[in-house]
Amino acid sequence: MTLTRCSEPMAKPVSPLPPAPAPTANKAPAGACDTHVHLLAAPEESPLYEGRTEDTATTYADYLARYRAHLDTLGCTRGVIVQSIFYGTDNTITARAVADMGNGFRGIGLLPDGAGEQDFDDFGDWNMKGVRLNYVHGGVLTWDGARAMAPALADRDMHIQMLMNADKHMADLAPDIAALPVPVVFDHIGWPNLQNGVQDAGFGALCDALKSGNVYVKLSGLYRLCDAPYTDVDALVAALVAANPDRCLWGSDWPHIMLNGAQMPQTATLWDAFHRVVTDTDTRTRILVNNPATLYGF
Repeated sequence: MTLTRCSEPMAKPVSPLPPAPAPTANKAPAGACDTHVHLLAAPEESPLYEGRTEDTATTYADYLARYRAHLDTLGCTRGVIVQSIFYGTDNTITARAVADMGNGFRGIGLLPDGAGEQDFDDFGDWNMKGVRLNYVHGGVLTWDGARAMAPALADRDMHIQMLMNADKHMADLAPDIAALPVPVVFDHIGWPNLQNGVQDAGFGALCDALKSGNVYVKLSGLYRLCDAPYTDVDALVAALVAANPDRCLWGSDWPHIMLNGAQMPQTATLWDAFHRVVTDTDTRTRILVNNPATLYGF
């Protein structure tokens, strides 16, 4: 099931290939996982979804090589590749990347409302572990559609991944989430209102949901909230980890597409920010190794 695509894309900003990874002294524990990246390809390799906001120009092979270098620099040997809206519900590039990376890699795909059993079976064949919806920018899947999918996802040990604004959406979402038969994974620390800080009611609701065990949060996307070295979000990250370290994940959000005015980050700086906040080895290992292994079935 695919959306309308166009093989001759209209002129849009081009998403750049990030710079080569910088070194970091903080090496990952064995089995560490970067739970949030996207893989892209040049338009001639895979047609682009007409609803995208950016174009691509770099080849799939170049993206894959830079992604491998990214993982090697951090010491991560596992990864989760998230379908980008660049390709709508044509999950070909994500499925290809998961297969090319091999054992220790999983995918998160895009499906529209009303997806059928064959779509979910295909996801299982492709090592997809969930579907993603975007509550911030809109997209191909609604919250009602995701809730309707939940039983089929539960049957296949899959989950819902979601981008939302905690301050705007969490209070309304919390009752539905508590009743779902699958976990919900929130991207980018819930994309909270940084000015409101940890006292924000929606962010507090996110922390409460973490304690319930049916919610995970990705400690990702810090560069979308503030500039490097990202100390302005330390308190928020610390609050999420304190709420339930067994439901926190780490993700780089590489290759940092759709910056919308944010500075292109160096992954090493994002990685070091995580280590600055999470200082003890046991908690780091739970977030980087154990929690992804539980959720994604490594």
